[in-house]
Amino acid sequence: MDPRTLCIDIGGTNIKAEVLDATGERVSGPMCVPTPKPAEPAALLDALAALAVGQEFDRVSIGFPGVVRRGKTETAPNLAAGWENFPLSGELEARLKRPVRACNDADLAGLALVEGKDVEMVLTLGTGMGAGLYVDGILVPNLELGHHPFGDGRTYEERISDRELARVGVEAWKQRVLENISQIRPVWNFRTLYLGGGNARFFKADELPEDVVLCDNRAGVLGGVRLWAAR
Repeated sequence: MDPRTLCIDIGGTNIKAEVLDATGERVSGPMCVPTPKPAEPAALLDALAALAVGQEFDRVSIGFPGVVRRGKTETAPNLAAGWENFPLSGELEARLKRPVRACNDADLAGLALVEGKDVEMVLTLGTGMGAGLYVDGILVPNLELGHHPFGDGRTYEERISDRELARVGVEAWKQRVLENISQIRPVWNFRTLYLGGGNARFFKADELPEDVVLCDNRAGVLGGVRLWAAR
């Protein structure tokens, strides 16, 4: 039987999960629970283990909002303290008794989106701003572009975070997103930029440049199957 993957997308606000078959078809779910506050390692591991109860799966993929290297987290700016050098994959494997792979959440979403031609990028708009970079389909991991200063000295993420959306309103926020994209384009010279994440819903396709594609917010889960083929 083809392996079933429990695909988990950890966000600063919610944790989403589905069980998918080898073709990416949904077997069970979707499931969604609030991200613990504070989202310290122990609390988050408890939430992930609870999502797995009653599910039938052979392996696990995790999209994590921060830098992940060889299954260990290094940063988590929108979660809590305690994530530096934390063995996320190993700890969850011990709990679930299944193999686990973890990577940056925007990187994971891009695996479900990119066509594998030239330079492609992903921006995810949610609690913060995630970014993924791919060259001929090969992931350049942990870009974390959202934390780079832009314009008035604030970072990309500080200008278009969920908090700023609530503060300045939808129209002003969308203009900021378009400004961010205009700044990114001549630096990375992407062929296509995929715009996803929960707050991408505020855009209509005809409001975006021709080289920017609006994406299904499920990409953060769907990429979980491809993560197992990416290495």
